[in-house]
Amino acid sequence: MTVDDHAQPPSRLSRRLGTFDAVVIGLGSMLGAGVFAALSPAAAAAGSGLLLGLAIAAVVAFCNATSSAQLAALYPESGGTYVYGRERLGDLWGFLAGWGFVVGKTASCAAMALTFGVYVSNDLARPLAVGAVVGLTVVNLAGVRKTALLTRGIVAFVLAVLAVVMVSGLSAGPSTDELGAMSTGGVRGILEAAGLLFFAFAGYARIATLGEEVRNPRITIPRAIPIALAITLVVYVAVAVIALMAVGPGALASTATPLTTVAEAGGPEWAAAVVRVGAAVASLGVLLSLLVGVSRTTFAMASRRDLPPWLDAVHPDRKVPHHAEVAVAVVVIAVVLVADLRGAIGFSSFAVLLYYAIANASAWTLSPHQRRAPKAVSAFGLIGCVVLAASLPARSVIGGLVLFTVGVVAWSLNPARTTR
Repeated sequence: MTVDDHAQPPSRLSRRLGTFDAVVIGLGSMLGAGVFAALSPAAAAAGSGLLLGLAIAAVVAFCNATSSAQLAALYPESGGTYVYGRERLGDLWGFLAGWGFVVGKTASCAAMALTFGVYVSNDLARPLAVGAVVGLTVVNLAGVRKTALLTRGIVAFVLAVLAVVMVSGLSAGPSTDELGAMSTGGVRGILEAAGLLFFAFAGYARIATLGEEVRNPRITIPRAIPIALAITLVVYVAVAVIALMAVGPGALASTATPLTTVAEAGGPEWAAAVVRVGAAVASLGVLLSLLVGVSRTTFAMASRRDLPPWLDAVHPDRKVPHHAEVAVAVVVIAVVLVADLRGAIGFSSFAVLLYYAIANASAWTLSPHQRRAPKAVSAFGLIGCVVLAASLPARSVIGGLVLFTVGVVAWSLNPARTTR
């Protein structure tokens, strides 16, 4: 056993993931969500101003990632901001973070499952989405190492498909004339686009929620989060610019499959089919890692009795939280059967932005010797999260506030919860 093995904090789960695996899981969580799902509603909100929205979302995501990395180094446990909020701000704030993550990412799971279904066959979208949730839950139950290996293959394939999209867009003779006015929708539209596109960057949280399954987490997690975020940002900017210059914001806003439109504009006949397959695979990759993250946070909350204790169970052989995995899959399937894709994206963004607001507030409380970045980074991240959350469509904001209120009431009436 190595020195690092001895130095690792105790874990009920199996520590099998290194830095490369953690980065890949982060990429699997992010690559696909933005370009295959959120690009269309962002274009509808801001036109070409979505590029400014993308930049704002990236800056806020960087602040959130920095705060999360600092906290993950101190608290390398499953649960992410649920743990950080409890430790730094108090039990209620920790619960709100965990509740926001679980309900928001459950909506994300439904959105990605539906995206998979829409790209494969719009007429059979819901049955296909249910099948995807069931199949990937079986993979996750086989163990986190199997999840990481499958995610590697998915990320490699998605990057290849996005290359096809970019080549097709360049072949269409991209022009700045297609961009139109950058101020479509005004400041409000740009901020709304930023809030919607933040949905695409939120996947790095998956790395932090795997704190009990990463080797040497105090070094691995702070290293993996910025690497995954930087790679994703470069890919998103390249794809968004080429797509806007190839077909224009109007074409992107009018379709649920924007990158297929780009492929059809300048690529060979087979390019659109390849993009559809790539979008389906990308959605599966995001869904796979989302199911992992939500189940780990559910597991952590159940261990503190903030959720039913039945969910606090670890499989004796595979060392995965199998009860939480199954419960999350059942809830996601229920949402899939009634959800609207764009509404799910907006609601997920609201809940996850509040989750990261709590992460930044938690990082703000760190002492100088615990801090790895200036305090201003946490402050800017907190303000950015609140502003973007308030800028989302009214239906998403109202629905989110209602569910958070329900969560607070449930927490206050729960006699089984533990206190620190």
